[in-house]
Amino acid sequence: MRFWLGRCRRWMALLLLVLLCGTAVGRSVLELDTARQPVALLDWGDYWIDPTGQLQADQTGARDDLPWQPTRARAIYPITSGQALWIRFTVPPAPDAERWYLEIPYASVDRASLYTQDSIGQWNEQRAGDTVAVSQWPVPHRHPLLPLQVSAEEPRRYLLRIENPHSFGAPLTFVSESYLYRSEQRVSLILGIYFGLAGLAVMLAVLSAVSLRDSTYSIYALSVALMALTQASMTGIAGLHLWPDFAWWNDVALTVLPCLTVASLSWFGSAVVSLPERSRRLNALMLGLAGLGPVLCIAIMLAEPSLRFRLMVPYVVLSVVVGTLVMLWAWRRGDRFGLWLLAGAAPVILTAAFPLARISGLIPVSFMTVHGMQIGIAFELPVLLVILMLRSQQRREHNRRIQGMDRMDPATGLINGHVFAERLIRMIARSQRLKHQGVVLLIDITNTDQIERTFDRRSAEELPLRVAGRLLTAAREIDSVARLSERRFGMLVEGPLTPEEAAQTGPRVVARGLMPFKNKPLEWVAQLRVAQALVPLDGEDAQDVIDRLGSLLASVPADSKRAVFSLHD
Repeated sequence: MRFWLGRCRRWMALLLLVLLCGTAVGRSVLELDTARQPVALLDWGDYWIDPTGQLQADQTGARDDLPWQPTRARAIYPITSGQALWIRFTVPPAPDAERWYLEIPYASVDRASLYTQDSIGQWNEQRAGDTVAVSQWPVPHRHPLLPLQVSAEEPRRYLLRIENPHSFGAPLTFVSESYLYRSEQRVSLILGIYFGLAGLAVMLAVLSAVSLRDSTYSIYALSVALMALTQASMTGIAGLHLWPDFAWWNDVALTVLPCLTVASLSWFGSAVVSLPERSRRLNALMLGLAGLGPVLCIAIMLAEPSLRFRLMVPYVVLSVVVGTLVMLWAWRRGDRFGLWLLAGAAPVILTAAFPLARISGLIPVSFMTVHGMQIGIAFELPVLLVILMLRSQQRREHNRRIQGMDRMDPATGLINGHVFAERLIRMIARSQRLKHQGVVLLIDITNTDQIERTFDRRSAEELPLRVAGRLLTAAREIDSVARLSERRFGMLVEGPLTPEEAAQTGPRVVARGLMPFKNKPLEWVAQLRVAQALVPLDGEDAQDVIDRLGSLLASVPADSKRAVFSLHD
């Protein structure tokens, strides 16, 4: 009976409140039920925009001639600097076993002031928002969290004042203390995964920059660190943990950090696709966009708050569009990483549209406007790391090729004449020390002109490359094959070799050249002429042996049918 009497008493008080407030009251009923959280304000409250921003709580609460309108779910209120959004609502009688809070899940709101009337009719204020140091909030949190005084006997009347340099579209919800703890654990898990991944990416990039001496990793580390700071500012983590006592910086960081991040990404993209070597003009354009970022940040700090987003949004959109076009240009001109870079950045570009649309007043605050970019960046970071690893591997291989050009033939990958002579010196020394014989061969292609006449010039240029492959298949792992000139090759066959094996070396090489090539006509074969010598039997001086073999090949008549010649003959 006492339970039902208590329920009737609360509903009678609520009915009396409806009659007193008239038509300005909301159409739904706000019921703080712990089983259904978060409890949205919906249309229970009334709102009014003060165009002057001068009225205070006692003036607003005392005037009945103001054009109050019912609040709406997912509403976007068009306010700007110098204006104030007033929302009035009444909390009906509710069990006071739980502590309740008004939650504004929007870390970027400039100022949120909650006024409650005490017993003598004065309005007491609780303040939160970017322009108030987080350490001075009633409840230091990632976003404004304002305590409510809930009574089980009588309703409580509140006034909420919102100041923001652009439209306000955050939902107003009521949560209990126990629900708040549970929801924060879920959000902390998401944020912990993201910031842990970002920290790991920064550490790997710094270590790679030092070990590989690649400055691109340093730019990547800078970009990831700035992205992490931007997300920390957007989610309120930075204001809560990094600069809780610096209200001014907490206010401007949301517009300054994205500009610095976009500037570093423009710099990073230019470095990944090697834009300085591809196009000086486009590189100057990208570096100009990157340099514009810090200049724009100074302008944002000095500008009036309502102008900050008008400066930031065009710069971000312009940089993204130009960067995308430049990456496509580099890809079309043969860069293997341009398209992969765009693929990695695509999730971030898509999810960045949500906070930009929120700033522009197109959509209200939602999960995607707050946490969407973190999901996109979580996909982007591993992709960019893989791109950098592949790029570093390619650059190392390229550098090795450049450094090895003085020892290798760039067309075939075989050693050149200088290295061939060095290895012959060592082979002669081993043969003398171990008392066995090795074979050295000079090999000429004699039918290149005939191939060009019969087929074409391209076939004549291809023939030495095919011969190089055949010689490599004929050589053992301990043997050496070299390209000495356009049509001459050298081969070192390590001993010990019997006289029969040494004698068969030259004919075996000639037979390899006469074997048909795959996907080529039968007439498309290599006619080889070989001069061979036994070392150290035919000479102990490497250069003298090479010169004598060359003279032997030069003395052979052009119409000779013989293919193999030996010094010891």
